[in-house]
Amino acid sequence: MKKALILVDIQNDFLPGGALAVPEGDMIVPLVNRIQEKFDLILATQDYHPANHASFAINHENKKPGEIIDLHGLTQVLWPAHCVQHSDGAAFGKDLDMARVTKIFYKGENPDIDSYSGFFDNGKRKKTGLAEYLKSKGVDTVYIVGLATDFCVKFTALDAVDLGFETYVIKDATRAINLQPGDFEASLKAMERAGVKVIESEDL
Repeated sequence: MKKALILVDIQNDFLPGGALAVPEGDMIVPLVNRIQEKFDLILATQDYHPANHASFAINHENKKPGEIIDLHGLTQVLWPAHCVQHSDGAAFGKDLDMARVTKIFYKGENPDIDSYSGFFDNGKRKKTGLAEYLKSKGVDTVYIVGLATDFCVKFTALDAVDLGFETYVIKDATRAINLQPGDFEASLKAMERAGVKVIESEDL
């Protein structure tokens, strides 16, 4: 069994004070730093949007963050502008230990489609290269941490299972946006139904 740790979107805009702050998002950083020593291969995903991204409410007339639209046939939540390329908001959190991260996979670069998963865009039209990289390294088991449980962590985990990886989500090393109350628990259940194993960091 060769395992990898995937750090999902632990970026300034998802941390307190950021444009799309995940409540308590900063609380996971010391834990994520601590568990890295248990893994030989550590990778990160980075949300990296052009300023004209179609998921930003500001790019649609009379629309507010949180509203839902149809975007080229896909249901799209409109977000505040966040993780804009070359901005401080797109940078990784300053307290996150990136020294052992081997490779970063960018997502959300296409202005016409959002990308929650670390593997594909939301329409599965384009790959990030993460799956191919993992397979080239002989990885069959992935552990996922980061932000946010109910969006990018969930979709990364669901795709990992679909791609044939044994997939674990480390629950206490994630936090949720909770657009609706209970989204955190609902997303964990959805992942478990799909075959993702939800564990605590002490189970490592």
